[in-house]
Amino acid sequence: MSADARGTLKRGYPVSVMGVALSRAIQWSSEADKLEKSPLNNDILTEILLFTEQFADRHPPEARLTFSEPLQWKTTLEASDFMSDLYDIREESAMSQEFDDKGRPLLHLSPPDITVHSFYHLSNLLLLNKDKQMKEVQTCLQANREPLKKIFGSRSPTIHEDKLFKILHELDEKLLSIAVKPIMIIEGRLSPAAVNTEVDLLKRFCGTGENRALKSVRYTSDYVFSNGCRSPPWRQMDGEICSLIIETCDTEPTLFITCNTSGVFLDEETNGEGGENSYRRKSEAYKDLVTLLKNMSPHFAKASDEKDFAIQDVPSTKKILHVETVDAEETGQTLKSYDHEEKNVPEKARHQLVRNKPGSRKKKLEPSLKWKNLGLTSPFDEAEEKARKSRESKRILEYGTKSPASENKKKANFSGSSLPGCQSSQKIKTPGADDFSESSSEDEEDEEQPERRAEAATDLPSEYWQIQKLVKYLKGANQTATVIVLCSLRDFNLVQEMCQLAIRDVGGLEVLINLLDTDETRCKIGSLKILKEISCNSQIRRTIADLGGLQTMVSILDSPDKELKSLAAETIANVAKFRRARRTVRQHGGIKRLVELLDCVPDGVSLSKEQERDVELARCGALALWSCSKSTWNKEAIRRAGGIPLLARLLKSPQKNVLIPVVGTLQECASEKSYRIAIQTEGMIEDLVKNLSCDNQELQMHCASAIFKCAEDKHTRDLVRQYGGLKPLVMLLNQAENKQLLAATTGAIWKCSISMENVAKFQEYKALEILVHLLKDQPEEVLVNVVGALGECAQISDNLATIRKSSGIEPLVNLLTGTNQALLVNVTRVVGACATDTENMTIIDRLDGVRLLWSLLKNPNPEVQASAAWAICPCIENAKDAGEMVRSFVGGLELIVNLLKSENKDVLASVCAAIAKIAKDVENLAVITDHGVVPMLANLTNTGDDKLRRYLAEAIACCCTWGSNCVSFGEAGAVAPLVRYLRSNDPLVHRATALALFELSKDPNNCITMHENGVVKLLLVMIGSTDEILQEAAASCVANIRRLALANEKAKYG
Repeated sequence: MSADARGTLKRGYPVSVMGVALSRAIQWSSEADKLEKSPLNNDILTEILLFTEQFADRHPPEARLTFSEPLQWKTTLEASDFMSDLYDIREESAMSQEFDDKGRPLLHLSPPDITVHSFYHLSNLLLLNKDKQMKEVQTCLQANREPLKKIFGSRSPTIHEDKLFKILHELDEKLLSIAVKPIMIIEGRLSPAAVNTEVDLLKRFCGTGENRALKSVRYTSDYVFSNGCRSPPWRQMDGEICSLIIETCDTEPTLFITCNTSGVFLDEETNGEGGENSYRRKSEAYKDLVTLLKNMSPHFAKASDEKDFAIQDVPSTKKILHVETVDAEETGQTLKSYDHEEKNVPEKARHQLVRNKPGSRKKKLEPSLKWKNLGLTSPFDEAEEKARKSRESKRILEYGTKSPASENKKKANFSGSSLPGCQSSQKIKTPGADDFSESSSEDEEDEEQPERRAEAATDLPSEYWQIQKLVKYLKGANQTATVIVLCSLRDFNLVQEMCQLAIRDVGGLEVLINLLDTDETRCKIGSLKILKEISCNSQIRRTIADLGGLQTMVSILDSPDKELKSLAAETIANVAKFRRARRTVRQHGGIKRLVELLDCVPDGVSLSKEQERDVELARCGALALWSCSKSTWNKEAIRRAGGIPLLARLLKSPQKNVLIPVVGTLQECASEKSYRIAIQTEGMIEDLVKNLSCDNQELQMHCASAIFKCAEDKHTRDLVRQYGGLKPLVMLLNQAENKQLLAATTGAIWKCSISMENVAKFQEYKALEILVHLLKDQPEEVLVNVVGALGECAQISDNLATIRKSSGIEPLVNLLTGTNQALLVNVTRVVGACATDTENMTIIDRLDGVRLLWSLLKNPNPEVQASAAWAICPCIENAKDAGEMVRSFVGGLELIVNLLKSENKDVLASVCAAIAKIAKDVENLAVITDHGVVPMLANLTNTGDDKLRRYLAEAIACCCTWGSNCVSFGEAGAVAPLVRYLRSNDPLVHRATALALFELSKDPNNCITMHENGVVKLLLVMIGSTDEILQEAAASCVANIRRLALANEKAKYG
């Protein structure tokens, strides 16, 4: 923050200093009174929710600051939602026990109105109402459009207020970074770097003389965002890069131009006062600025031809390796200029760039990719391009399609050259505007371009040249000859990559795609049959998407010809293997059309010719939906198009070739809750279970995978058991050679074993013994599921002996040395469960398993830390000489005490539970006391989490038995918060708290604090509990308080 801004703050916190994201990046509805339902708004609201929820713990002093004006909104909360000792409930209203200097409660609820005066109570409000959090944040922002004005007002700031301003400023910058995401560099589409280069070029031809091509070129905004765009964030969401004002020599009025990733186009003239909504598109989209200007200004077209400025001094973009930012949120990479791109390329490529830079001796001037797309290349350039393609095909023949080296390089997201033929001169498609972001669940392995391979001297086979000759005939053939050539092409083995690239290299893809626009059905069918075969190649399918082939194929789905529709759907299934293709299918209405293909399958086994065509049509439609369903947005589109009931009906089909893509689609979509509910309600679990017993392993695998994803829900687990699905799952464990099937099966068994009724069945089917045998020589995805299933089964004590007798303890302990985080979480859980049995614990101790568990406390993953700490508890409890064992771990006690600084509540609860076990040994208690365990435990007592409260109270009770720890807890302020624990609804919290208060009541000052906080009344109720431990602890605590009172009376009155 600048000194000027800081000086302004001292006079009253103007909102103009910050709040850009809150006031501008959030998208409002047309009525401007509600937030739109959009991915951007969802991301921003989620970030605000997390920030506010954690604010009280992270910034305690600032959380207590009172707002200048309260935040007020209409809420759905009720008084019963504020069941906490921080609030007083009176009939339907609730108010905080804290008041501001004017006597107003810092939180006041009078349904439906709520008023909040501090971040502390905003944070508590969200923590107390987990299921209504997002709704409250959204409603609060809608009712308080400028919250910063209400928070700071116009008063002079204190030190804490100045710090609060900085904290909120950081939040604002984070929200803005969410709104402004880096742009994916896609061949054939505009990028900020390309627009910037083109504008710089145009500026060279502006001036005042008669020979000038333009008068002026200027941006409407001088501010450049981190991704190179100049447009505001809310316009960037629609693909907008920047806006320009260009004055030509022969057109009136001035041209207002918008540059979008999909092209450039003219806008209606703005008046300068209208703000962000005062423009409207009024022309078609052009590929680049030069094309638009040539169409709008004859003078510019003539001048540009005379000056011949299509030749640039900059190296062609084809000579520059670029980094493709597949996931903007992960990489955070932006491309502002070619210089910036150069920093992201390998050393070899950088030397190539140096040779091509201006000023280099052997510099060759080449047209940039922009000008090549305009058709301004020379015959020599075209010949060179064809030669390059031939060399590439030779390299593929020599080295094959993939190599280990290329696979490793692939993961770095480097692409050596742009895909040739990305845009046809005959047909230019303009994709939709939401290319900037796509919520997707798929892997990005398809997003990388193929690797450039070393040159080889191998001659191309004769088939390569024969295919090229046929494609050349195809370009000039009549209707009959076209059909003959297409049939001839199909005689070649189009599965071979050499044949596929031969078609691509000679420009055959453009011809095949253009044939899809003809009225001749035979030509369309022939073209699609070829495209279906060759689209298995990743380069080919990308080129098809770049040439607009997907849009044409989607339109073919409306054809009355069933064979044509089937071929189009199957080709879409092949092409839609990467994100952009899936998005294109959705944007052009392909999802709804594909869903309609499913509605035509007969139920019988013996089919007529017409019915067979219907079955094939449904199969191809399901295949395409399977490919498209890797996108979260497409899953929702399938649901909205009515795909779930149709998939449910197809699931009952006896046709195996239809069932595989149907179940594949369902298991892909089962990651969404709406689909899991639908799979239950539509009765699909029974069909999935039935198909587990079929003779097709691929179908079995997809059924098991669908059950794996759905069995998180208890009702689904019960249905799997009721329909007899547990035994087939156990039988599938014997198919150990098929690792994909094994991973899906073990996953389904893991989730089903969460229900103890299912565990009893697994015991009956001897599943545990088989699972134990799978702990060796299996891939990690199988091990994670196997160990997860054993962890659930180990919750029944009888199974602990089974695991031991099956020799399962040793392989489980050996897995503690792994690095897979999910596997470590599961294996620590099962080892901890096994440690509850003394015989198992002896084996674990002999194998040094406790030391391995302790070392996992250093793991950076909080889930692993928490799981390891929970596992340590039964190990300490059941080890023969636990105290000596713990002391033998060098630095172990200091390590576990330092974990009390964690911000993860599960880690804190597990560590407190472990400390309670450690503290039962006097020597260990002395050591952890020296490491500062008392003040660290005391600092945690203000928590509202009942799980943490329980184990924290247990740890405090155990730690009070050493030296002056009892007094130290009182001095650290731990007593008063503990009294509030007795108001919890959890009886286990009551027991642990009563034990802690009894130990603390041995100090007179602590008794006074307890009495002042009303502990006696609460303990008297608990003396009547049916829990004997709670009874005794409560009575003993009251007795200590009473003894102190009697002693005071005796001292006072004699």
